[in-house]
Amino acid sequence: MPHPLTPPRIYITSVEEGTVEDSHAAPPAKNGESSVPAVRKNSGPPSVPIPSIDLTMALSKQQFRHAANNDGALPLTSVTDSEWHPVRVPVVEDSGGNGTSQLYTRPVSPNDHSTNKTAATMAMIARKFPSLERNWPVTSQPLALLLIFAFLWAVAYAILPPELSHPTGGLMRLVFLFVGAQACGILVSLTGLPDMLGMLFWGVLYANVGWADFTGYDRVEVFLREMALVNIMLLAGLGLDYAALRSLFRFIMQLTLVPTVAEVAAVAVLSHYLLDLPWLWGVLLGLVETAISPNVVVTVLLRLKEERLGLNKGIHTLIIAMTSCNDVLAIFLFGVILGVIFSTGDLTSQILQGPIGIVIGLVYGSLCGVALLYVPSYHAKYTNGLRFTMAALAGTLSVVGSKKVGYPSAGALGCIVTAFVAGTGWRKRPPTECNEVSMYLDLLWKFLKPVSFSLIGKEVNFSVLAGETVLYGVITLLVAVLLRLGFSYLSTMGSELNWKEKAYVTLSGFPKATVQAALGPAALDLARSLNATDEYARAQTVLIVTVLAIILTAPLGALLMIKLAPRWLKRSTDERTDQYS
Repeated sequence: MPHPLTPPRIYITSVEEGTVEDSHAAPPAKNGESSVPAVRKNSGPPSVPIPSIDLTMALSKQQFRHAANNDGALPLTSVTDSEWHPVRVPVVEDSGGNGTSQLYTRPVSPNDHSTNKTAATMAMIARKFPSLERNWPVTSQPLALLLIFAFLWAVAYAILPPELSHPTGGLMRLVFLFVGAQACGILVSLTGLPDMLGMLFWGVLYANVGWADFTGYDRVEVFLREMALVNIMLLAGLGLDYAALRSLFRFIMQLTLVPTVAEVAAVAVLSHYLLDLPWLWGVLLGLVETAISPNVVVTVLLRLKEERLGLNKGIHTLIIAMTSCNDVLAIFLFGVILGVIFSTGDLTSQILQGPIGIVIGLVYGSLCGVALLYVPSYHAKYTNGLRFTMAALAGTLSVVGSKKVGYPSAGALGCIVTAFVAGTGWRKRPPTECNEVSMYLDLLWKFLKPVSFSLIGKEVNFSVLAGETVLYGVITLLVAVLLRLGFSYLSTMGSELNWKEKAYVTLSGFPKATVQAALGPAALDLARSLNATDEYARAQTVLIVTVLAIILTAPLGALLMIKLAPRWLKRSTDERTDQYS
């Protein structure tokens, strides 16, 4: 009889090269045996590591622990000088007769005093600031983006007219909004909290001190928000695996639909009576709030994998599958409801708005996905770069084109279907023809993440913020989230998890951040583009409650998942990353 938690191969985003190489590592070497893992014979498709939206390529080079540990876990600290290039060489026999794998080391000249001084300085910094060394692989990436922004502005200042490059101009104000958001994200991440909170705070501060005046660049602001939404939808579509959906459809849907329906229904009812939102607007708000943040959840899971917590029963795989399906469902239904709300015409056209948009999205996404399977050729030199460019443009056209033809509900679905069809075909290729589109999308998200969170924070203006809206919004969120947690726990019944593991799977649905940043401002942007002034107040309410959801759930959810993991999850003693990966 199959295990109730057999492996769903459903992933949220890209697979960074080498991030979970210990997923098939062999046990520690015994006497006379090699510690190099043997090649496994497997007739099925190769296992794919758990990916991350937040950590993209930061962990790709951090592949082995210190040689003295040699347990194959994924370190988050920097590589020591003696392990300059941590690549293992073939097995050699040491003096004791035990086969051990060695490391290439950097040849150091005896006269290289500057190198020795640098190494000593880095070692001293590591001793005095261990948290800085531990977080450096992650924080170094946004710091690099800050330097890129600085170089770009310096170049722009040198070649562009003063009205475009001066810091007080609309374009430079927009650019500095993103630069400041990136810097605040770095600072907040050093405290152990999610970096998106710093980005959100900077956007709120930017608006309330009077800097958020982007006159003449309103369309650029809307387009950047749409690009963030396209990025999230493409990552969600690429994360779905057809084989896993087919084999474990019932169990995955049980963990996805039951809590989602309960939360959306609770938000719709409470917002209707407390916030005076119409029923459709209440459902729209519920769909925004119900999406789980892959940014927060997957980042925490990678940290738990390093500590080998929860690897014995496939809990990581289960949470990844649930998060992916939940986000895809929320994004798709959000697009349908948004299209119905802003549709024009008689009652019949409004009713048909959703189904017609679904058909358009399915047809467009399927055609684009099939095209990406054959163009460019698998043997072309720049295959992955061209695939990424075509996928990003196809998704962008799906979102902006659907608004142009009057069926905005087709945009999100077309984007997801494009990525799903293309990703399903790409997975069938040999491992040597690996797809790197998801990795490029992850890198793009590094740029769009501060854009998305700072722009959503920019819409929170304290001068027009009603205390009643905040109070009732908090009540709505708390009741809906608690109801979701209860139904989520009931959905785990029938599995072989104990009550603590069930509670942890339930808790993973608590953080809200990434998808909310993309969907929250969408209604307000559409109302502005259509000049639907009567819908401004409702769209603003949706945005305010969305911001409250991010502030209340993202840091608390991440903190609870990290602190409760050692108490609720078992620590694995072997070197497998996941029993069902």
